[in-house]
Amino acid sequence: MNDKAQRPRVALVTGTGSGIGEAVMRHFCAQGHQVLAVDFQAEARQAAEHAGAAFFQADLTDGEACRAAVQDAVQRFGHLDILVNNAGIQHVSPIETFAEDKWRHIIDLMLTAPFLLTQAAWPHMRAAGWGRIVNIASVHAQVASPGKAAYVSAKHGMIGLTKTAALEGGSQGITANALCPAYVKTPLVDNQIADQARMHDMQEQQVIEQIMLKNAAVKRLIDPDEVASLVGYLASDAAGAVTGASWNIDLGWTAQ
Repeated sequence: MNDKAQRPRVALVTGTGSGIGEAVMRHFCAQGHQVLAVDFQAEARQAAEHAGAAFFQADLTDGEACRAAVQDAVQRFGHLDILVNNAGIQHVSPIETFAEDKWRHIIDLMLTAPFLLTQAAWPHMRAAGWGRIVNIASVHAQVASPGKAAYVSAKHGMIGLTKTAALEGGSQGITANALCPAYVKTPLVDNQIADQARMHDMQEQQVIEQIMLKNAAVKRLIDPDEVASLVGYLASDAAGAVTGASWNIDLGWTAQ
C-alpha cells in the first residue's frame, strides 16, 4: 500500500452544530479521519473541537464562503476526500404566503451551496482519483408535504445534483450518493413540530403522531447516529460501486 492510500481521509462536513451534521462529524473523527466542520454558528466550534475536528465558520449562502471552506480544508490537511452536504433550515408556510426571501435563502443554502462546494472539491478529488460526496437529502426528496415548498424543492433538486455528479465522477473515482431520512431527532425537527402545531392549530404531540409519523411503519423518530453510520459506509472504500443512489432511511414511509 502506498503512502497516498495510507494517509487519513479528509472530510468536510457542513451544518455540524447539532443533529445529523454533528453526528457525522463525530463518526468520522472516531474513524480517524481529519475533519473540517463548517457551520454558520460560532457556537458550533466547541462541539467540533470536543470531537477532534477543525472548525470553519461560514455563511454558505455566500458562494465565496463555500469556496473558502474547501480551500481551508485543503490548506489545513493537504487534500480533500469526502464532502458531506448537510447544512439546512426549514420554514413552514403555505405557498400563497411563503416569503420570497425565505424561499431564496433555503434554495441558496440547501441546493446552490452543495453545488458550489461540490464544484470546489471536485478538482482535489479528481487529482487523487478518489472522492466521496454524500448529500443529506430527505424523505422530502421523494415525497412532498404541505407548507414546505422551498425545502421540498431544494431536496428534490439535490437528488438531481447527486445523479449528475455520479455520472460525471464515475470515471474519475468520485462517487455521489444521497441519504433520504424521515424525521430525525434534531433541533430542526423540534422547530418544525412547533411550526406545524401553529399552522394546523394542534398540540405538538399530535403533530408528531398525526403528521410526522402518520405514514411511517416504524413509529419513532430517527437517531442522528443511525444516519451517521450510513454516511460512514457511503464514504468508505467498501462503497466504491455505489453511486447515484438515493438511500431511504425513512421508517418505511415510502414503502406504501
